[in-house]
Amino acid sequence: MKAAAEAIPTDALEERSLFAILMDLIKARLTALVLLTTLVGYYMGAEGPIDFLKMLQAMLATGLVASGASALNQFLEREHDAKMRRTENRPLPSGKMQPDTVLIFGGLTSAFGLLWLAVAVNPLTSLLGAVTLVTYVFVYTPLKRVTALNTAIGAIPGAIPPLMGWTAATGEISAGGWALFAILFFWQLPHFLAIAWMYKEEYMKAGYVMLPNSDETGARTARQALSHTLGLVPISLCPAVFGQGGVIYFIGALALGVFFVWRAIQFARNSDLTHARQLFFASIIYLPLLLSLLVIDKVR
Repeated sequence: MKAAAEAIPTDALEERSLFAILMDLIKARLTALVLLTTLVGYYMGAEGPIDFLKMLQAMLATGLVASGASALNQFLEREHDAKMRRTENRPLPSGKMQPDTVLIFGGLTSAFGLLWLAVAVNPLTSLLGAVTLVTYVFVYTPLKRVTALNTAIGAIPGAIPPLMGWTAATGEISAGGWALFAILFFWQLPHFLAIAWMYKEEYMKAGYVMLPNSDETGARTARQALSHTLGLVPISLCPAVFGQGGVIYFIGALALGVFFVWRAIQFARNSDLTHARQLFFASIIYLPLLLSLLVIDKVR
């Protein structure tokens, strides 16, 4: 084992470490979700042969905006991240990167992404990207220390990427794009409320104002999660109503919705850590399966 470790070049270890730091800075999993939903939005909006070059540019440019927004978010929250166990190892609180470097990286990356969207895709998609950046960094981020409504407000920039994919393909905002936006918006509420309940002590310690902070029993948190999960069921059927998805999508979306609601009901009945975690895992199962069904059963 020791010999094998010594056989790995130091440069390779350093490069892998730098790559890991960069992935933490851009919140790789969140950015991957942005790319996925942008791709789905573009595919659903496209009519006729897909312009793969334009689709790729829309995804990459949107990914740059998301990466820059994540870096700027971490720049603003670096002192608070240092107080939470789940975020204390991020590049800034751990000292792996310096604030000035992150600020410059975040600003340049997001600006280049917006410019790329405007030039190679269309101005409307770039405008939506700018709205996403501003609401995420300059509205949602500071509100996390002011009001528990930050969760609902933060769901707005989180729901825009599929709409950006739609406008990249169509050049306009229409009912189909709004349906994708609404699905992502409603999905985020139970997803993030489950996270907030799971890490409520850490959020309180870091100075974040989350709903579970003032909800000792979890009843209010569970009701909010359940109500938005129930709202998600009819919203998820809209693509079929609008003629985007077929019968397979409709049945699958309904079945996934029932599953998600059932998990939310279990959390409402027993608002403990186990059921919050089960609701969280249900949310990360639900979304990719729903989007996959939509892509597979797209009405051409």
